[in-house]
Order: sequence, then C-alpha cells, then structure tokens
Amino acid sequence: MKKTIIVYGLIAGIIVSTLMLISVNGLSHLEAKVSYNTSLIIGYASMLIAFSLVFVGIRNYRDKYNGGIISFGNAFNIGILVVLIASTIYAIAWVIDSSFFMSDFAEKYSARMVAELKANGASQIEIDKQTKEMANYISMSKNPFFNAMMAYVEILPVGLVVTLICSFILKRKTR
Repeated sequence: MKKTIIVYGLIAGIIVSTLMLISVNGLSHLEAKVSYNTSLIIGYASMLIAFSLVFVGIRNYRDKYNGGIISFGNAFNIGILVVLIASTIYAIAWVIDSSFFMSDFAEKYSARMVAELKANGASQIEIDKQTKEMANYISMSKNPFFNAMMAYVEILPVGLVVTLICSFILKRKTR
C-alpha cells in the first residue's frame, strides 16, 4: 500500500505543481493577457487532473494487491494520503516560486484587484476597504509559513472531495 500511495502521490504532486507554475508564471504574472480568474480556473482544473490519480491509485491497489476488494475506509486512507503528498509538493512549489521567482506576486495581485474594483465602478469605501485588506495580505505573504498554509487551504478541499467520491465509487466488499 505504501508504494501505491507514494508513487501516485508523487506523480499527482508533480502534475499539479507543474501546471500551477505554468499557470501562475506564464499566464497571470507576466503582464498577462489572461485574467487571474482564468488562471484560477486553469489551476483548479489542474488539481482535478492531478487528483484523477487518486482514483487510479485506489483502483490499482484494490485490483492488484487486495484481491479486488476494498472498504470505503481503506480506499479513503489511500486517497487522502495521495492527496496529502500531492498537496505538500504543491505547497512547497508555491513557497519556492513565490519567494524566489515571484516575490512581487502579492503586490501585483493586489494592484490588479483594486484596479478591477475601480474599473467596475466600486465606491471609494469599497476600494479603501479592499486596499486595506490587500495591504494586510501583502504583509502576511512575506511569511513562507503563511504561503504554505494558503496553498494547503487552496488544494486540500479539492482533494478531500475527490477522495470521498473515488472511495465511494471504488469500494467493493466482495469480488
């Protein structure tokens, strides 16, 4: 079981991290023609692509190593451990990228958020409130621990939902 979890977790982590780095660096950060919202959609789609390996990993273990039988609990354990490995790789990739290659990401993101508010005709009170929130975000984003936790908050819920669905679909009491 350990080998299955590690292999599929590493592959999923590499996939989601690579696609995130391409999306963030190539699409939204470099004076992009692609909006942050589009980049977010691409990011969450890449999470779903990577987490398809949860399904493959559970099924592989069930069929190859467990005689075609697996309980919901065992399936969930395999899936959530694959998700944790992939999420950790994702968080590490984000911290490294945001610390060394995109150290101005928070500032650029904040400026674009405020500019969007202005373009959409937001009131000065809303703009001031958003500016204050973004200044707080910029300050907190200088902390690598904060960045890692934000990455986990972003990816873990997706992985949990995928794991629950896959565990339910793949559970099999008898062959």
